[in-house]
Amino acid sequence: MDLNTITAVAHPQTRAQLPAWTAGDAWLAGGTWLFSEPQTQLTRLIDLTDLKWPALTITEGHLSIAATCTIAELDGLTCPSDWLAAPLINQCCRAFLASFKIWRTATIGGNLCMSLPAGPMISLTAALDGVCTIWKTGGGEQKVPVVDFVTGNQRNRLMPGDLLRQIDIPIAALKRRTAFRQISLAPVGRSAALLIGSLDADGTLVLTVTASTVRPIRLSFPKPPDASTLRDAIAQQIADDLYHTDIHGQPLWRKHMTLRLAEEIRSELLEAMPS
Repeated sequence: MDLNTITAVAHPQTRAQLPAWTAGDAWLAGGTWLFSEPQTQLTRLIDLTDLKWPALTITEGHLSIAATCTIAELDGLTCPSDWLAAPLINQCCRAFLASFKIWRTATIGGNLCMSLPAGPMISLTAALDGVCTIWKTGGGEQKVPVVDFVTGNQRNRLMPGDLLRQIDIPIAALKRRTAFRQISLAPVGRSAALLIGSLDADGTLVLTVTASTVRPIRLSFPKPPDASTLRDAIAQQIADDLYHTDIHGQPLWRKHMTLRLAEEIRSELLEAMPS
C-alpha cells in the first residue's frame, strides 16, 4: 500500500537523534500492518532500522528481545538444553496468521504494540514473565510487565511518542515446564483462544489466557489445582465482558474453549510432575 500522505521519513541512528514527536508521526519497524491499509492521518515515518538494536541477547539473567527483532529471528533462536519452555517460542511463532514473507519482516514489538487479542508474541512474552522497556517521549524509561502492557483490544500503556525498546524474559521462566493450547475456527485462522500453562519447580502453576480475552489474564496457583478449583478460578477472575468477540469467535464459545483448554493444560502439567 502506498502511503501518499507521507512527506518525510526520519532515519535516527541513536536515541538522541530521535526527532521530537508530533501529530502525524508513526514508528516504522517491520511495517507489515502500517503498509497494509491507508494511513491518511500520517505525514512522517520514523524508521527504527538504523538504530541497529541486537535482535536477541542472552545474559545470565534474561533473554532480551529487541522490539525490532523479527518473527523469523526469534523462531531461529538456538536455545540452551535446560530451557524447558523453549518449544513455546516455535509454537507461538506458528500461531501467526502469516506467511514466511511476513515472518521475515514483522517484528515482536509490532505485535505487542498492535495489541490484538490474538497477538501470539503477547501470549509468549506474557506467559514467560516478560517485562517491556519503554522509552518515554520526554526522556527516561518505564518498565511494564507484558501482562499489564496490553490493556484491551488494540489498547496498551504507550502514550503518544513512547517507544517500545525491548522485552526481557527471565531465564528462570524459560526453565519452567510448559503446556500450550491454541484453537481457531478455521484450520489456518486467527487464534480464538491461546492458553499457556507453566509449572515451577516449587509446584506453582500459572495459567496465561490470551486470544479468547481482550487482554492477557494470568491465574496463579501456589500448588496445582484440581479441575473444580481451576474452573472456579477462571469463572471468578475472567468476567464475561472480558471475552473477545469478532468474526473469529463469539464470547460464549471462547469461554467454553478457555475452560476446556485450561483443563487440558492442567492435566498435562500434572502428568509431568514427578511422583
